[in-house]
Amino acid sequence: MKSLKWLLILSFLIFPFSTITSETASAQGASDTLILQIGSKVMKHNGKTYQSSQPVTAVKDTTFIPFSSIASRYGYVISYDAKKKESIATGASNVLRFKLGSVYAYRGGTPVKLTGKPYILNGSLMVPLRSWGVLTDSAIAVAGKQISLSWNTVVVPKKPKAFFEVQPTEVYAGQTTVAYIDRSINYTDAPFVDDRYEGRMDVFPDAGYYTITRQVQDINGLWSDPFSVTIEVKPPNQAPVADFTTERASYRIGENITYIDQSTDDENDIVRRTWTGNDKAFFEAGDKQVTLEVEDRHGMVHSVTKTVTVTLEVLYTRDEYNKLFTDIGDKFSIDANSVLNIPALTYTFQSESAQMVRSNSPETLLQEGIAYEAQLTGQVRFMFHNVNNIGYPVKMYLLATNNNGTPVNVNTSSMGVGGPDPYVVNTGKLSTVRYLKSIGENPSPRWLTIRPHETKEILPEISKTPMKIMEVLSAYADIYADQELTFQIVVVAAGKNPIAELPNLSIMPRDGKHVRGTFYNANRDIDLNDTLGETPQRIMLGDKKLDTYLDGIDDTSGQLEYNIGNFGVLYKLRLPHVAPNTLIALNARGGYYTGAFMINGQVVTVANETILKDNKEAVVLYRTGNSEESVEMVCTLAAGSNLPVAMLFLPLPGFRR
Repeated sequence: MKSLKWLLILSFLIFPFSTITSETASAQGASDTLILQIGSKVMKHNGKTYQSSQPVTAVKDTTFIPFSSIASRYGYVISYDAKKKESIATGASNVLRFKLGSVYAYRGGTPVKLTGKPYILNGSLMVPLRSWGVLTDSAIAVAGKQISLSWNTVVVPKKPKAFFEVQPTEVYAGQTTVAYIDRSINYTDAPFVDDRYEGRMDVFPDAGYYTITRQVQDINGLWSDPFSVTIEVKPPNQAPVADFTTERASYRIGENITYIDQSTDDENDIVRRTWTGNDKAFFEAGDKQVTLEVEDRHGMVHSVTKTVTVTLEVLYTRDEYNKLFTDIGDKFSIDANSVLNIPALTYTFQSESAQMVRSNSPETLLQEGIAYEAQLTGQVRFMFHNVNNIGYPVKMYLLATNNNGTPVNVNTSSMGVGGPDPYVVNTGKLSTVRYLKSIGENPSPRWLTIRPHETKEILPEISKTPMKIMEVLSAYADIYADQELTFQIVVVAAGKNPIAELPNLSIMPRDGKHVRGTFYNANRDIDLNDTLGETPQRIMLGDKKLDTYLDGIDDTSGQLEYNIGNFGVLYKLRLPHVAPNTLIALNARGGYYTGAFMINGQVVTVANETILKDNKEAVVLYRTGNSEESVEMVCTLAAGSNLPVAMLFLPLPGFRR
């Protein structure tokens, strides 16, 4: 009795959820039976005796069977995937995959959790017996140490399903090459052995509706049900037709020409219009060839060329026309020498006690480290302008450390970031444009608190994107602290924690050419109460003469520093008396220049879609109307540009008809 009781307990531990009666009943009608014995290699398959490679083995609460031995009894073909390290049993209706040490097996691509992890016994992969039964749809019965598995080898496999997709979605007769994308379902894990299409064509010759039908056959010889797709084939796409006209056939020299685009497309979908020779006005008499080319979304193009006749009569000279009709923010040609003949206005400025930090030396970063460090309190404008030549991507951070015994509140308000970008003119331009727009929008301060002896990042906008090799970053930011903080501009490899790296970093050496330092009185108010524009006049900025350079200190060394170029200074020009019909323009005197000016609250880019390349170009900033106007300008000289610049006040010629 004790022996029988022990066998019943062992049977329950090995198969804790077995119910002999129900599993035996479910096996009725099965075509195959396999009888095993715990601890034995003997396998009786349909009454015939076989030897397994290892005995049936109980490990804790789970019974294991040699994978190769039991798979062969089921008629599976055994293989091994060395790349995935999977043992594979391929049968007529499914494919089973086991992996050493994994608690999951796969049946036809679907994961099944095992009752135990497969392991190696004397060179044989052992798999959990109960899980094998689940994976093979076998019934299991237990009587003492004897285990029987029953299954039906007569499997009715699922037939495949034929699906496909036609691409592209728009098909044009005689033009579109059609692709057929297979989306069929195959339950055998093996390639289809055959497929049949009806109505399939790579190019459909005529417009209309077409039905394409497909069937697929799997490795078991089963054919899917037919699957059909009906497509609309549109008439052949026609090329667009380029056409334009002008208000009249001939124009005077310097007369505005209006080009009226009359191009058409059969789908009303022209994606590109390219003009050639369509000057807004011509300044030489003769017949001018103007071409318009158009392209539809299918890449078909067409062009047309027409003649515009320019007579000998002069309405405006080129110089007059440019002053009157060049769009705000666009540039025009100017006589560089004539600018020097325009009287330069003398002016004085009032300085506001504003602090400014310029971090521009070394301009070219050659190593990780601290680009600048200073103890500051109150309102501070930070200006950054650097190029990465360290040899790998880096990030720039503005860190603030509270060395006080009480918390410090700090905020950021107006800011503008340009880059990282490989082109210095882009970064200088965008940072200035965005900074002036931010000033105009007057954003609410963004506050944070720094606890005693804590270090925090202040300006995450500049560290958002790594600077790749030879990329430039320019930025302006207004920051306020209610107590003194130690600010550090830190450059480290992308991926490093700047605060953790800080104790290991040293101050970068200056490059001997550019500027870094803390400057005061960094806001300049220029008030000119005289009437401007009745005669040609100019105001020079960044010239070192009237617009003298700020002096300050390099807090990392204690040495005197001059803010060469006055980059980072914020200028406010108040001009209460600008004459009627006055053009305000900007001319670059030192070389290329870009950036922006805010004029009466509106930001004007220098220049739209381009830059001032040299002193032979000027950009239109503003025009007054028929009465005197008060004009207020706010600007900061754009990093990476050349100085000085001349602001021109030029009388406009009268309008003519």
